[in-house]
Amino acid sequence: MGSNKLSEVFGATSGVLFDFDGPICDVFAGRPAPGVARDLSEVVTRHDATLGSKVRGVDDPMEILRLAAQGGESVIRAIEESLTKAEVSAVKVAGPPVPGAVAALEAAHSSGRKVAVVSNNSTACVRAFLMLHDLRHLVHEVIGRAAYRPDLMKPDPHSLLHAAARLRVHPHHCTLIGDSVTDVEASRAAGAMCIGFANKSHKVVALAEAGADAVITDMTAVADALASRPGGL
Repeated sequence: MGSNKLSEVFGATSGVLFDFDGPICDVFAGRPAPGVARDLSEVVTRHDATLGSKVRGVDDPMEILRLAAQGGESVIRAIEESLTKAEVSAVKVAGPPVPGAVAALEAAHSSGRKVAVVSNNSTACVRAFLMLHDLRHLVHEVIGRAAYRPDLMKPDPHSLLHAAARLRVHPHHCTLIGDSVTDVEASRAAGAMCIGFANKSHKVVALAEAGADAVITDMTAVADALASRPGGL
């Protein structure tokens, strides 16, 4: 999808929502996700041996958090707290922001639009990374996952609707920039627009087929499009 479509989307946008892991930060670049997932599976096993055997071998920490719901409140709380600590630790060694992300955040902020980070990662994790790289001033709101409620993570629209309310922008005038099909699904459910960031080649088709309003392969495209459409609505 071309730059004209991207410009059209931002022309109808008053609130720019950035997913975190992908468009801004490669969260587990310095502390690989499979190792974090392995540690979490051990926490599950200490609380629920049967569920522990089920999550053993799962290499996605977020998937373990979703599965933790099957173990009840004590397991969810233990995993949420362990995962948050792991995420905060991970972003400190994740390296610099994704290429083009800083320019995109700066362009969104300077365009006069409201800006939020909307993530399935914890709020503490996102804030730690933004502070580490002196980016906090570019973001009006940080909406991480709802603590102890993995069922409200994207593709559920909860975090997008919460962000829109905090920004005081109607969801229809918000655009989420995300790198996964669940980001597109959450946007659709919230009534928002979505720009798919295909940071891997196979995502171009997947994001388009999921219904993204535009698909980009470089975050600098966001900065360029915002610069050409200051102010939005």
